Amino acid sequence: MKLSKALRPLKGELRVPGDKSISHRAVMLGSLAEGTTEITHFLEGADCLSTIGCFRRMGIRIDKDPRRILVHGKGLHGLAEPSGILDCGNSGTTARLISGILAGQTFASELTGDASIQKRPMGRIIRPLRAMGASVESIAGNDCAPLRIEGRPLRAIHYNSPVASAQVKSCVLLAGLYADGSTSVTEPALSRNHTELMLRYFGGSVVSSGLTAAVQPEPRLRGGRIDVPGDISSAAYFLAAALLIPGSEVLLRHVGINPTRDGILRVIRSMGGQVDILDKTVSGGEPAADLLVRSCPLHGTVIEGDLIPTLIDELPVLAVLAAFAEGTTTIRNAEELRVKESDRLSILAESLSAMGADVTETEDGLIIRGGKPLRGAVIHSHLDHRIAMSFAVAALAAEGETEITEADCVRISYPDFFEDLNSLTR
Repeated sequence: MKLSKALRPLKGELRVPGDKSISHRAVMLGSLAEGTTEITHFLEGADCLSTIGCFRRMGIRIDKDPRRILVHGKGLHGLAEPSGILDCGNSGTTARLISGILAGQTFASELTGDASIQKRPMGRIIRPLRAMGASVESIAGNDCAPLRIEGRPLRAIHYNSPVASAQVKSCVLLAGLYADGSTSVTEPALSRNHTELMLRYFGGSVVSSGLTAAVQPEPRLRGGRIDVPGDISSAAYFLAAALLIPGSEVLLRHVGINPTRDGILRVIRSMGGQVDILDKTVSGGEPAADLLVRSCPLHGTVIEGDLIPTLIDELPVLAVLAAFAEGTTTIRNAEELRVKESDRLSILAESLSAMGADVTETEDGLIIRGGKPLRGAVIHSHLDHRIAMSFAVAALAAEGETEITEADCVRISYPDFFEDLNSLTR
């Protein structure tokens, strides 16, 4: 994919794809609920389709048409032994969350994924699941997928998670649905809370207090209707592009603004940018709003600490923003980026430097001395969708032509990304 500097401002409005995290959870909890769950604005990216495929293999009927997804749930104990290995594709969310569900079943299962998934750390979920009495084995013996999980009766635990990770927290809470008492997770910082909100919506008993979330076992979950808000991590690319391209004004419709996910809005404000929040709504416990963004000069900032879990997926495009902003931006406490679809810290440093930015890679982040003119370059996506989309934004603000290799990896989370981007530049 080749892109050149934008010759005119970005103008128009979009509704970005549904939130990936919420789409995953709607299918999972809809499968464990009694009755039918109707999901609209579902993200039909490869990752969420992997979740659908896994639950279909466990006997759940899931109907799909252009307007909606219908999940015909069979209740908490309605899953059947899978008809083959559960393939999670490139989806870490699928692999980690479904492991919690599988741990409490009455059958054995195996799950795997692509080459990337087979390198991503699963020890962070294996350890708490084993503490609950689960039988979880890394078949290769390296704490990575493929995993073999033999369902067993589970005991309730209080787990002090060493990382602020919604995937770890959700895995333990979902396993807790099958435990013998209240199961709780305490994090070092608050991660996204979509699982807690959706469990309550379906009828589960979840209490959140500070950094701790606790779930009661054996709830009777009931199907419902979920209108998935737009994914703020997908909106992020258009927020950034509109801020960078002079004269731009873009309206993003019905974007999720959950406070455990809105860190990018706080960072944009700290950089001198402005995003107007309009027409707030709530659906299925999830807040959403229209976001209006206009171009403006930006300056450096510090991104660290408790902010990191609220914008972990948006850090690549924030790094791009930082490269064009005046002054220095420092990103700390972001070592989690090294174990995503790629080592995002290393690739960001390498790719921004290739475009002429002044970047220093640290053990847990980046130091970006912004304001230097950037030029087009060949950017290797490493099959990482967030790298590809972030550098598509960089290309619009850089001089010359930028080539992004294997850019079709954006299908993981945003199949129509380039079409939507082009629609704002016409």
